[in-house]
Amino acid sequence: MKNQSRRNFLVTTGAVALASAISRNAWTRRALAQKPTPIAGSEWDYRTIKELVGALQARKISARELVDRVIARIETLDQPLNAVVVRDFDRARDAAKSADAALSRGERRPLLGIPMVVKESFNVAGLPTTWGIPKFKDWTPQEDAVTVARVKAAGAVVLGKTNVPIFLGDWQSYNDIYGTTNNPWDLGRTPGGSSGGSAAALAAGFGPLSLGSDIGGSLRAPAHYCGVYAHKPTWGLVPVRGHAAPGTPPLSREIDLAVVGPMARSAADLALTLDVIAGPDEARGGIAYRLALPAARHEELKSFRVLVVDTHPLLPTATTVRTVLDRLSQRLIKAGTRVRHESPLLPDLANSARLTCAYC
Repeated sequence: MKNQSRRNFLVTTGAVALASAISRNAWTRRALAQKPTPIAGSEWDYRTIKELVGALQARKISARELVDRVIARIETLDQPLNAVVVRDFDRARDAAKSADAALSRGERRPLLGIPMVVKESFNVAGLPTTWGIPKFKDWTPQEDAVTVARVKAAGAVVLGKTNVPIFLGDWQSYNDIYGTTNNPWDLGRTPGGSSGGSAAALAAGFGPLSLGSDIGGSLRAPAHYCGVYAHKPTWGLVPVRGHAAPGTPPLSREIDLAVVGPMARSAADLALTLDVIAGPDEARGGIAYRLALPAARHEELKSFRVLVVDTHPLLPTATTVRTVLDRLSQRLIKAGTRVRHESPLLPDLANSARLTCAYC
């Protein structure tokens, strides 16, 4: 097992891998006792969005077949993970059927027929939005968040919503409504927070795409914990309307540093999705400005400067982590990249670590 890649590990062993994880607490021991039926790996489980769009357009697989495949993985593997806590499979199958009809007519949209999940904190019409707050267990919005509407317009098929900590304010993903989400690589560990449910779902093969949010690490930390990708966009680049606490207007106030952004299993898929969701809110700033991002400054690794931070003044770095970072540094140097391990521009890490995020 140790010699297999993480991707092959999940694809080939499915629930067997999950059931063999080390039990570290009572909840995990109960989860491990509830072993789901193993599910055979599929060539479609860990494809990129670009690959899946190409296959759908070439009719190598239908949107309905792809959606049914992901639903089967969720139903079979998610019990010990508890990542997809709100499920909308009937409407997803209807949306997949519509996607197939559109594909047969020759329509081409960037996410047409692509199954995905979204963080529970995003409004999806007809589904509960609770932010993990028990008194809002049955609160249901009447319209989609702007970003949800945009991915749907691009053809995406929303399967459901993923777990969060209460008020989105923690580095794990637990609340009294939906319970605890566990890390697919080790059920005794957290997937991070607050977008931990989305990160766990991506790592487990529950679709190639999700939406998350971030103010103090809620996109980046769970992506790191689960071995997937996430992007915290520049503030104001992606509209946040519809990502608001339950029982409040869709955009009651704009919070400095708070953004919403894509989560995926590849950097290319992040870029593709950002193109779909970025741009001014049509109902607000859209009448005053337009999106015009500058071109990338560099296109080759040798043109970049990279700062590698592999030590911390308050916490020792594990040997395994240092080894991986050293290997990465050497590969970057071999590619011609200018690598440094110190910089006067780096803030004081000890002081930074003592700052607390009251709202993630």
